[in-house]
Amino acid sequence: MKIPFVYNARSVLQRPLSTALTAIGIGLVVAVFIGMMALANGFRTALVRTGSPRNAVVLRKGADTELSSGLPRDAVNTLTASPHVAIGPDGRPLASPETYVLIPLPRRGADTNAVANVVVRGISQAAWSVRDNVVVVEGRKPQSGRAEICVGRRLAGRFDHTAVGDRLRFAGRDWEVVCHFTSGGSAFESEIWGENEQFMPVFRGQVFQSLIFRLADPAGLDEAKRVLEADQRLGVDVHREDEFYASQSALLDQILRVLALLITSIMAVGAVFGAVNTMYAAVASRGPEIAVLLTLGFKPRNVLASFLTESAIIAGLGGVLGGIMALPINGIVTSTTNWSSFSEIAFSFRVTPLLLISGFLFAVLMGIVGGFLPARRAARIPVVQALR
Repeated sequence: MKIPFVYNARSVLQRPLSTALTAIGIGLVVAVFIGMMALANGFRTALVRTGSPRNAVVLRKGADTELSSGLPRDAVNTLTASPHVAIGPDGRPLASPETYVLIPLPRRGADTNAVANVVVRGISQAAWSVRDNVVVVEGRKPQSGRAEICVGRRLAGRFDHTAVGDRLRFAGRDWEVVCHFTSGGSAFESEIWGENEQFMPVFRGQVFQSLIFRLADPAGLDEAKRVLEADQRLGVDVHREDEFYASQSALLDQILRVLALLITSIMAVGAVFGAVNTMYAAVASRGPEIAVLLTLGFKPRNVLASFLTESAIIAGLGGVLGGIMALPINGIVTSTTNWSSFSEIAFSFRVTPLLLISGFLFAVLMGIVGGFLPARRAARIPVVQALR
């Protein structure tokens, strides 16, 4: 015979102050946990959304980032002529040889010493078709042969001279900002785009860093990879674009998740002790009540389960409170350094339903851990002693 759940719920309500304080303590831990995990989710999502499963990325053999890659023009010409590259409506290959350079820019409203590395990506006109998630939301696309650039929407709000019509100076030259673009919240929104042939001379580049092309057959990546990587003249590695950018997030994503678990684990110790104190106080004040339960025929294990249930209810309330406190950060834009490219990347906190459920379960776990010893004590109290 089990002790009714309604009894446990009513018992919790009999101690509103201690219940509220314990729930708030657990809620704060859950809010921090969700916030840290939302940070990691947002960073990973930004990079995962950067790539498309229909595209391939070609880098120099052995290069694990665009920054460390280099492709000569003759190799790019050979690659774009491959039958594995899709052909656009205009009869040209859907392939974009790209340069990838980092430039230091001062942050908006900061002193001149506060700078961040920003990606400047030189593209061909085909890039706008190859990457179909990129949309110009203000202005027009840069024209070929002119010192014009397009700035990612999230970058535009964080640095000076990035509004449409402004002139941004880097590499010893002024560049006119002619548009802003979005790309579904991907890392591209933290980049500056311009024509590759305009960027290469000013950065003294003689090679492209990567080639992005639309696969003629999205399911044919393995065959394209086998053929192109086997050509010793090219010396390249071929990756599916979405998988390549997802791999770029692995290191920082892992670090953020480890930090989240470490910080919240330390905070959870304090929350668990709060639950322990609350439940010990409940056991001490309810001796006669426990004796009555045992006298009515409830077994010690039923009493143990009852007090664990009460502790879980309090913690569950804290979990709900923590989720509510964490919800406002969803969508807030922040930035960090992408350790794979050492560049600034802006992204949004991403609080998902799964993350909210995980926070709630984490809270309940803290409640069960904190309530176990008091519950065991309640179950072991002799009836005679409890009645005193």
